[in-house]
Amino acid sequence: MTRIVFGNAQLVLRDKVVLGHVTAEDGWIISVEAGDEVPAGAIDLEGDFLMPGLIDLHSDHLEKHIVPRPGVYWHPLSAAVSYDAQVISSGITTMFDSFGLVGEEFDSDRNGALGRMLRGMEEAANEGLLRADHFIHLRCEIIEPDIVQRFSGLQEHPKLKLVSLMDHTPGQRTFPDPQKWKVHQKRRTGASDAELDAILVARQQARDQYAALNRRAVAELCRERGIVVASHDDTTLEHILEAEELGNGICEFPTTDLAAAEAHKRDIQVVMGAPNLVRGGSHIGNLSAGECAKSDHLGILTSDYVPASLLHAAFLLTGEAIGWSLPRSIATVTASPAACVGLYDRGEIAKDKRADLLRVRVHGGLPVIRSVWRAGNLVY
Repeated sequence: MTRIVFGNAQLVLRDKVVLGHVTAEDGWIISVEAGDEVPAGAIDLEGDFLMPGLIDLHSDHLEKHIVPRPGVYWHPLSAAVSYDAQVISSGITTMFDSFGLVGEEFDSDRNGALGRMLRGMEEAANEGLLRADHFIHLRCEIIEPDIVQRFSGLQEHPKLKLVSLMDHTPGQRTFPDPQKWKVHQKRRTGASDAELDAILVARQQARDQYAALNRRAVAELCRERGIVVASHDDTTLEHILEAEELGNGICEFPTTDLAAAEAHKRDIQVVMGAPNLVRGGSHIGNLSAGECAKSDHLGILTSDYVPASLLHAAFLLTGEAIGWSLPRSIATVTASPAACVGLYDRGEIAKDKRADLLRVRVHGGLPVIRSVWRAGNLVY
């Protein structure tokens, strides 16, 4: 029996922050007590915050470890371990690694990386080298002719718990203005106008032919296996109504306030990127996460592409501009994502929850991770 006690801590609970101590045994919280008593043998947290480990439903960051430069593929196990170290040092104890099933144009690196990422993470997990708990978030580009077949090959994976249905066709959703899409792709890839025009036409034709059928087919396969489904970059009322009809539980990165409001009204969790909040807005000019929070539509934050942004963004929600309480803010990165994907054993400091815990101290308004425990084990 392994017992650990945390004393003299500001406990961030679901509805309040109290000074107290927490006892965990064999990886599970067995008691939560308020008061200034520091039990004998307890770890003295010196008044620092003790809060649940963060739960991140979407991160593309593993790709940066697998493909650190265009066309350069890193050793899969080395990439997996270094990525996991960054995840855990950011306070994320449960991570949904986002793997993309996407088209070839501009994304050959991503397609080449998919198998490497899966192999690297599986080997690291099998060898006991991972400190965070990792699941899979599979991102399916539904305009791809063979996306249903490609998804079917991965739907049995035991770590697959979340699927997002994406349609990045220029002229709608992420890029309602095709010209902005062209500017973005020119900056990212250096492609010519002629190349971009050809790709634009091909993608629009593929969308007209495949998107609706593939969206429904993948959603149905997910329903059969109990996999949570997210819509992606919703913009219009029609997008939200379609998501509701398909039983989607998540509206991921809505691009307009209208879409966020309609999703919230229908009890579809609105997920926004933490970098958007930290930067003060979307890097491509879509809906601001801060405005989404001010409208009370925001439900969950994800790190998207910067693991360290997750806790930082949660604390920004408590600032004067938005004014949420700390428990409500921390719930966007703990209890709310846990419930959304059915991980009811974690996400809050409470009896019988898993002892995934963070020690956090605030320096100049910035939360700094001092220690991380997963299932009661010190991992950082």
